[in-house]
Amino acid sequence: MGRRIGVLNYKGGTAKTTTVINLGAGLALRGARVLCVDLDPQGSLATCLGVRYTYSLAHLLLGQVDTRSCIVRARENLDLIASDSSLLHAEGEMWRLGDNRLARQMLSQKMQGLDNLYEYVILDFSPSASILSESGLQYVQELIVPVSTNYLGLVGVRQVLGTLRNLSRIPGHRVHLYLIVPTIYSRQIRQDREVLGLLQYHFAERVTHPIRANVKLVEAPSHHKTIYEYSPRSSAAADYHRLVERVMQDG
Repeated sequence: MGRRIGVLNYKGGTAKTTTVINLGAGLALRGARVLCVDLDPQGSLATCLGVRYTYSLAHLLLGQVDTRSCIVRARENLDLIASDSSLLHAEGEMWRLGDNRLARQMLSQKMQGLDNLYEYVILDFSPSASILSESGLQYVQELIVPVSTNYLGLVGVRQVLGTLRNLSRIPGHRVHLYLIVPTIYSRQIRQDREVLGLLQYHFAERVTHPIRANVKLVEAPSHHKTIYEYSPRSSAAADYHRLVERVMQDG
């Protein structure tokens, strides 16, 4: 059975989408079959990877197409279910169901059978809490939280932990905190070192090696490339390779 991993932080600017792209691409480069699913109406995954698509996650949630019709190839071994602003309409329809329990189970129902096709299904969550985010949390089993190494970045972690505590009260719910990934880290900045120390103190072995700040990570999306394609010898590529190794070893 494939692993279902969500990447979530309720604060923007934490390199969440960057982490989804480069974790997914890195796993694919190692020969794993990977599907990335965009739960954000901004649709950054398709934009950053330069992927064109006909049907999006919104079409799937609205029952207009089946799951496989939404899947497009992004790279070798790396597939994508894209999103765009039409996802807001789909979320509105989920609210109008009038049955929150049914809405929360919708994504799991739509994604049935994909565990047999992919070794990893990675969800890129929106930074805003929504009924679709709740549905995504019902589907995933493991949660990766990227945290920018500044004090505001810690706010998003507290919100995620609060959500996990609430979910733990739901019978049969399986999602758990898997990894904390420090991002945009500069060893030369005192605050970054202090925040990294706080994360390691509170979360111990769940904290990965930090993803160092690197301009190549900022530039790569404008060229529709992963960090391995855009700057394979950069420190950022090395950092994400290390994260990929950690995830594969834990499998």
